[in-house]
Amino acid sequence: MTTIYDIAKRTGYSPTTVSKAFNNYSDVREKTRQEILRTAQEMGYLPNAHARTLTTKKSWTIGVLFVESTGAGIRHPFFSAVIESFKQVAVAKGYALMFISKDVGGKQSGYLENCRIRGVDGVVVFLSDYEDPYFRELLESDIPTVILDFNTSQSHTVCSDNMAGALQAVDYLVSLGHRRIAHISGGENTYPGKQRELGYRAAMEQQGLEVPDGYVAEGAFYSLENGYGAMQKLLALPERPTAVFASGDLLALGAVMAAKDQGLSVPGELSVMGYDDIELAGYVTPALTTIRQNTELLGTEAAELLLASMNGTRTIHEALVLPVEVIVRDSCAPPGIE
Repeated sequence: MTTIYDIAKRTGYSPTTVSKAFNNYSDVREKTRQEILRTAQEMGYLPNAHARTLTTKKSWTIGVLFVESTGAGIRHPFFSAVIESFKQVAVAKGYALMFISKDVGGKQSGYLENCRIRGVDGVVVFLSDYEDPYFRELLESDIPTVILDFNTSQSHTVCSDNMAGALQAVDYLVSLGHRRIAHISGGENTYPGKQRELGYRAAMEQQGLEVPDGYVAEGAFYSLENGYGAMQKLLALPERPTAVFASGDLLALGAVMAAKDQGLSVPGELSVMGYDDIELAGYVTPALTTIRQNTELLGTEAAELLLASMNGTRTIHEALVLPVEVIVRDSCAPPGIE
């Protein structure tokens, strides 16, 4: 069985340095750490997790809190992409991920109790019922947390600039000549949904455009089905829009399906724009014009922020807001252009 002494002999570093490299000590240079980890992998060495816990007083485990009511879970392409980039950073630093629930051993307790029992070093929150008292209990505890797509002074937070993205979307559609622009919202139950609707309304006002009754259709939970239903409502209006900005790409794709099912061409008779830039957006017909969120950067920044908080180097809660950009494809065109 390979030991740290074998790795020390192979690399030329002392056993103490090898041990520090495995345990992410700050006084070991990153180049040295990577060389030691690479050699350990080549030699088939696996650090003893229990020994590491006793030595460092850490569980080397990060809790993942992901709760939502649609049933899509992490299958949603946006969240799965962010979680993957988060995982890559965490695993590279020696941590494992564990999903957190309210149940322990078949008995309902709470997120905080579950975290205490599991001994997690920190928690990343991707989606939750933010009014849930069990979530609030966790937030008010001493366990380091980072939350995606939310705003609170009680935790580190990371999100894209949702309002700016909506402003960019409306401005782009106006630049094509559209004046009757509707919005499929993400619903009042999500922070991004609220922010994107606010951005849409602010952009319409800045452009001197009205938002007629019925021009904001709710597409809660960011699903294809809800995007389809919301578009049906918009197309039933006495004066239907010439362009629709949806709060998520799945909503937009559902909207395109609804338009096509009613015999309308996209973008010839109706332009549709999404938000997220999921991988599928570039492969559908027409390819979806959208607002791109950098999922890799979102996950990476969240991981780095949480790890720094767990190590005590970033104790003041930070709110990172990352930029977004318009990705022009084929689903939008000037009004009336075939």
